Amino acid sequence: MTSEAPPVELKHAIESQHGGTATLVQSVPVREAFNDNPVWEGVVHVFDLAGHPKATRAYAWSSPVEGSSKRRFFAVLHMGGIKSPLDAVRAAIVAEHREKKDR
Repeated sequence: MTSEAPPVELKHAIESQHGGTATLVQSVPVREAFNDNPVWEGVVHVFDLAGHPKATRAYAWSSPVEGSSKRRFFAVLHMGGIKSPLDAVRAAIVAEHREKKDR
């Protein structure tokens, strides 16, 4: 995987997508595999989130956009079934898969 986005950019992604004020707590390496094949591998940044009406934590990371020098930013709130960085990555993978399927 290529270089990661700096935490300040991930903080901005959380705050612009979800509101509130994000504060970096930790960075967690995550590897998600399906049938022993890696689906996603990288670092998920865990942020405390103040001022959001429902969530007190958020997870953020970025991935390169294929065929481009741009990055896609992911910001997932810790709520519902999302209880860990791995849960956040899994939810984003499922959402991305559905998005591609609906095109």
